[in-house]
Amino acid sequence: MLKARILENKLSSLYKAGKIVGGVYLGRGQEAVSATLGTALVQGRDFFAPLIRDQAGRTAFGEPLIDCTRTYLGSALGPMRGRDGNIHRGRPELGMPAMISHLGAQVPVVAGMLFARRLRGDLDGRVGATCIGDGASSTGAFHEGLNLAAVEKLPLVLIIANNQFAYSTPNHRQFACTDLVEKARGYGIGGFSVDGTDLLACASVIPEAVRRAREGGGPQLVVAHMLRLSGHGEHDDGSYVPETVRRGHLGRDCIEVAMRQLVENGIAGVDEILAWQDQFAEEVQKAVAQAQQEAPPDPYQEDWTALATRFPLPHCNSNAQPACP
Repeated sequence: MLKARILENKLSSLYKAGKIVGGVYLGRGQEAVSATLGTALVQGRDFFAPLIRDQAGRTAFGEPLIDCTRTYLGSALGPMRGRDGNIHRGRPELGMPAMISHLGAQVPVVAGMLFARRLRGDLDGRVGATCIGDGASSTGAFHEGLNLAAVEKLPLVLIIANNQFAYSTPNHRQFACTDLVEKARGYGIGGFSVDGTDLLACASVIPEAVRRAREGGGPQLVVAHMLRLSGHGEHDDGSYVPETVRRGHLGRDCIEVAMRQLVENGIAGVDEILAWQDQFAEEVQKAVAQAQQEAPPDPYQEDWTALATRFPLPHCNSNAQPACP
């Protein structure tokens, strides 16, 4: 959680300094949920399809910091080789598909990956997981993907990070049910509701959902309640969020809550936590510095012939006819 927060604070600074092209979407306030999910999964065995606020989950699942900084800073050495922007990175060979969209599209992707493993006779003991926001639970891809997983009893764990707003649309304008976990009943799958600001609660509920899916219990839906602690993206000030909501229980910073819980339960001391912060800040700075020194992709050396056909460049000279532009 700390490493992801420090990394994303750096990304925010780089974006505001004009060093990052495209959007920057941060997971402030969602780290407890995302990191707990990433920790409960096993890289190389499980599938994890992270979304725009899942840097903590990526880090917990095993994604190195350099993959993130190379992608945001356009390095040709990154996982997407500098060809795609920011959050659409992935390493499918390690069980992490690149993100298509944050609007529910990864639900059928993960369901399909699990179904393919079943067809190969290689599904036992595997879990597939993804996170969506509350707004994505209203999309067709969400319903179709979850329905497929339910009918086929696939080991899918779906986290709905209910951060109270689909961009600027509040919950009461999105759905009529009291709690999104009620949708689990409609699909005949397991359902959990958890306080997403509380690390210990997340660490109790989310691994249990993963365990049930892994042991043959079919899809599990976890609805985590929290608040985005930033705008929809760094381009958005979030001014549509009422101050009463910001100052309420769901507006708590999950990292501050987690630090208190670690200290009060004798898991870690204040000095140890401060040492982690220093260590992670140094790691983040090294990853940023390395990516900044690396070259972007060269269109004249492009070898992705499916999307770019090579043509020889014209050689201009004084005798060229017609005249070179």
